Amino acid sequence: MTLTLYPDLPTLESDRLILRKMSREDAPDLFEYASDPEVAQYTTWHPHQSLEDSYIFLNSILEKYQTHKSGDWGIIHKGDCKLIGTCGFVNWVQADHHAEIGYALSRRYWGKGYMPEAVKAVLAFGFQETNLNRIEARCKLPNHPSARVMEKVGMKYEGILRQQMFSKGRFDDMKLYAILREDWENLSK
Repeated sequence: MTLTLYPDLPTLESDRLILRKMSREDAPDLFEYASDPEVAQYTTWHPHQSLEDSYIFLNSILEKYQTHKSGDWGIIHKGDCKLIGTCGFVNWVQADHHAEIGYALSRRYWGKGYMPEAVKAVLAFGFQETNLNRIEARCKLPNHPSARVMEKVGMKYEGILRQQMFSKGRFDDMKLYAILREDWENLSK
């Protein structure tokens, strides 16, 4: 899972967003959306109960940055100049040239195309700057908006992984989507 392909998480930019390394100064913005039960509903984490929860999360991300392990970019809204979510590699298997992405977004920014925009930037990085051949993502069955994000960026639905994830005290079936380098290249033409 160590990302030796690049020594430091680079800053990525799209029309409306900047994806950058997070810092402890992002804690208030992170807490603003991570404390929302609707945002946390389909994630592996519980809603943040205090600013300290957000600092704990950020400390784990900063440790990943320092050890060059796959991690999240903070999604910064250019117009609002604030952290509105995260997107990044949650699993990277160098030997097989594939990685998995995960993401979360403030409810205030849902339905406006921000997450597909961020995911596209991460896909471009994965296929242009590394040797990835496959990038996949999963979502819980009832999480239709997340499935829609994957479809919008060109990922193909591959099936249901039965009781594949244990989180929040229960087993969940997961939808699996993926995009191959050749698929992405065809979409980018």
